[in-house]
Amino acid sequence: MSNTTSQETFISHLIELRDRLLRSIIAVILVFLALFHWANKLYTLLAEPLLHALPKGGQLIATEVTAPFLVPVKVTLMAAFLIALPYVLYQIWAFIAPGLYSHEKRLGVPLIVASVVLFFCGMAFAYFLVFPVVFGFITGVAPVGVAVMTDISKYLDFVMTMFLAFGMTFEVPVVVVILVKIGVVNVAKLREIRPYVIVGAFVVGAILTPPDVISQTMLAVPLWLLYELGIIAASFISKTKPVESEIYHPLSEEEMDRELDGIDLDPDAKRREK
Repeated sequence: MSNTTSQETFISHLIELRDRLLRSIIAVILVFLALFHWANKLYTLLAEPLLHALPKGGQLIATEVTAPFLVPVKVTLMAAFLIALPYVLYQIWAFIAPGLYSHEKRLGVPLIVASVVLFFCGMAFAYFLVFPVVFGFITGVAPVGVAVMTDISKYLDFVMTMFLAFGMTFEVPVVVVILVKIGVVNVAKLREIRPYVIVGAFVVGAILTPPDVISQTMLAVPLWLLYELGIIAASFISKTKPVESEIYHPLSEEEMDRELDGIDLDPDAKRREK
């Protein structure tokens, strides 16, 4: 009977997961259809930092036959996913929340909200601050006689990489708080390894950004500062006392005896007595 019940529970979870995935996909598709009319304008908006940095007469080019259509569609799909992301995250949270403890729920909601906000902040930082500096530097060092005309597909790949790099970089405070909360590392250790983190930040900046010092520094410095912000947040959270009902108290000897008396150690003995 228990096996049947467990199978039914597992199937019901799969059905719920399917329904929530379908809702998320439908939400993204609906937003995509609503934005599709402005697909070309969305790509122009995305390419504005590079277009502004190009010399007079400079422009983007399309070297593939289908690129003028597919690239704006990809940009629109990315925008639709970002707009629908809060709803998608809500569906994920609604699926996993029933299996969490109350203190995990209290910590989970702020972390999810902070993760989304920080990721968007990372993308905005890259678009408004990093792109103008990087593209201005690249067009400024181009040799005389070289026309800087980037393919629109290659530009999209570059932008997506930078958005992902800076978005993930801005998630550092959340990662630090989670590591401290689950006991993997403490705040004192985080302060101790600070010099290694600074060096690692510049290494990450060199790997994820174009080969110029400016963009590497513009990724490494925020990464370091966000690490410091994570330490401050973790210090504040670690000082908060847990709720009394969530503190573990070992059983006394009397409570242990009562628990053992209530356990049926030999069910066959009762049947023999009958």
